[in-house]
Amino acid sequence: MGSTKVQEVLFGRGHENIEATHRTTFEFTKNQHLSKKGTCIIAIAIDKNLVNLSSKFKENLRKKNSKLEILIEAGGMVERVRAQGFPKLLLSHSTDIVVRTSNFVSDRTLAINANKAANDLSRVFVEKLRSSEQEVKITLTVIV
Repeated sequence: MGSTKVQEVLFGRGHENIEATHRTTFEFTKNQHLSKKGTCIIAIAIDKNLVNLSSKFKENLRKKNSKLEILIEAGGMVERVRAQGFPKLLLSHSTDIVVRTSNFVSDRTLAINANKAANDLSRVFVEKLRSSEQEVKITLTVIV
């Protein structure tokens, strides 16, 4: 039996206050501004939220043993993160999309048990994210 892949592509941008120092999560947000307190946020002004993701994508992400590959592209560089879906994902927050290294689930959680948090991203990559002119492309591929 072959695997099923469902993909979503989001676009956002960087911001001068991106720190990317959080040790257990990273986040994309629809918010247009970022304070220094948002240490997990790595892209702002994203064009989709969890509610906007296709029902097929969400249905597959909620399947037992589903995997999520996240490609984050900015400034000619790519960061690749692997995480897991989970049957109890709510996928209902209107502004924030959070990927977690733990198995904690809230309405903001896209995926759990990720192999990277914000702090694990290349510092050269993070430096590129610190420009409000920097476009960020996020490709989410769920595999079941």
